[in-house]
Amino acid sequence: MAGIFPLSDTIGHGVSIVVPVYNGAATLAELTERTVAVMSRSITWELIFVVDGSPDNSWDQVASLVDRHPQVVGVNLFRNFGQHNALLAGIRQASYDVVITMDDDLQHRPESIPTLLDALTGDVDLVYGRSEEEEHGRWRNFSSRFTKFLLGASIGGRMARDSGALRAFRTSLRHGFDRVDDPYVSIDVLLSWVTTRYATCVTPMDQREVGTSAYTFRKLLRHTLNMVTGYSTKPLRLVTWMGFILALFGVGTLVYVLVRYFTTADAVPGFPFLASLISILAGAQLFGLGVIGEYLGRMHFRSMQRPTYVTREIRRQQPGATSTGG
Repeated sequence: MAGIFPLSDTIGHGVSIVVPVYNGAATLAELTERTVAVMSRSITWELIFVVDGSPDNSWDQVASLVDRHPQVVGVNLFRNFGQHNALLAGIRQASYDVVITMDDDLQHRPESIPTLLDALTGDVDLVYGRSEEEEHGRWRNFSSRFTKFLLGASIGGRMARDSGALRAFRTSLRHGFDRVDDPYVSIDVLLSWVTTRYATCVTPMDQREVGTSAYTFRKLLRHTLNMVTGYSTKPLRLVTWMGFILALFGVGTLVYVLVRYFTTADAVPGFPFLASLISILAGAQLFGLGVIGEYLGRMHFRSMQRPTYVTREIRRQQPGATSTGG
């Protein structure tokens, strides 16, 4: 029988697998069975499903899995807060000293968990699983590469390029962001605050067989924009340098106009030249105001103290309860 328990502050030896769930009801049973088959022969572990305001019956499925498997923990959020917010909720519930994050759509194979754990050696704090071949369609792959390129402004180009949803890291890293309360959260940025000792390993990826991804190009771009303006000042520096370069351009243009006037006694043709200058400068000003506005908007939302997530219920088996699963 399942019950609701607060998380203990004690971290034990083992693995906590965190899976954000959104419209994942059709795959949760298979994901759990495959995880049980891989992990039951190994170390102490738990499987934490964080249901992120899913409109389907994902929570009912999770509750059923909790009743059947003592290793399964269910976390139900009040509404959809976003994938990374749900991940943060699950990471903060982890009971063991290694956290693994993966998607709920079976593209990440549970059979890859031992590979991630083997790569998490003594001199490594974080491991990303990557596929030798890109696992999405051509347009989605382009979107992912583009957003990772922009994300490099926040966490460094190499780490942004290697980042992905399949990760293994030491649970103690969460102490570096245990006070984060931000509606715009990125697990990869938070991890980059704490460690630069990371590695990658090749893990096979499967094609999604059920449903479609909720991440469109627009959502990926919006997420990346939130990360870049939320955790980096490089866009502001870009505007500063753009203003400096355009100021030099304006000075150069003035010198050109004066030299031409005094050497040839001929003025620069008026309207086309003036219109071009106005267009360049006005566009630069609007771009700069837009970047500053994005930062002000983030500050405004943070000042409203919007929560990163709100947990409706945490469900796990009571100690000593019987279950129907292994």
